[in-house]
Amino acid sequence: MITDDQAIHERAAILAAAGDHPFVRHSLSPGVPAHGYRRDGAVLWLLPPERGLGADAVGPTEPVLTICAALVADGVLRPEHRLHLPRLDPALLAARLPVAEHVDWDFHWTTVAPPPQPDEQRVVRLADADRPALQALVDEAFPSTTTRPGDPRVVDWYGIRAGDRLVACGADRSRGDVGFLAGLTVTPDQRGRGLGAALTAGMTRALLARHDTVGLGVYPDNVGAVRLYRRLGFTDTHHVTSIRLA
Repeated sequence: MITDDQAIHERAAILAAAGDHPFVRHSLSPGVPAHGYRRDGAVLWLLPPERGLGADAVGPTEPVLTICAALVADGVLRPEHRLHLPRLDPALLAARLPVAEHVDWDFHWTTVAPPPQPDEQRVVRLADADRPALQALVDEAFPSTTTRPGDPRVVDWYGIRAGDRLVACGADRSRGDVGFLAGLTVTPDQRGRGLGAALTAGMTRALLARHDTVGLGVYPDNVGAVRLYRRLGFTDTHHVTSIRLA
């Protein structure tokens, strides 16, 4: 059972309890009602309605799991809710919570501009007229992505053209007061030419003009992407386990 002294109200209090962690700043937008819980250095907050049903958390894994188990017992967290928790061992997780899906990924962030990249000047903000070409590129180059044209989470799309052809694209999915890159991809026949680095650097520079921190998500087994992002300054990492409750 969660007790009253463990509850936190308002975004500012959750941020203070979490040490102003960029993952919290990205998850919770300013001005949106927020409700969370803390225990032994762990902080968990419920997602706002526009984010869907579930919760995010940072901090030591054992108290995070204790909070989650108490909220499940209290009926606050229910089947189908999605949780983004600090990296957890699957066996430990399964012993404490009913899990239907389990995915590990990393949240990387930077506060400094990346080193200039060749072809970075080719990165442009895309317009509504580019949507058919954007859709075709995403379908060809990154069919598994959840970030697609028409996604309400997207603030802007950026891209690189070769002549009249769109050959690289990425989405600005900034939220809260943290910039966020998503859906970065290059058409297969243009890979290996530095366009991924140019796109990432150009978008990061554009978002840092509006935010003091820019983040992105990547699967840890995507070694090439992780190496690229670290080279461009994304050296801070929060290791995440995302689950759906059974």
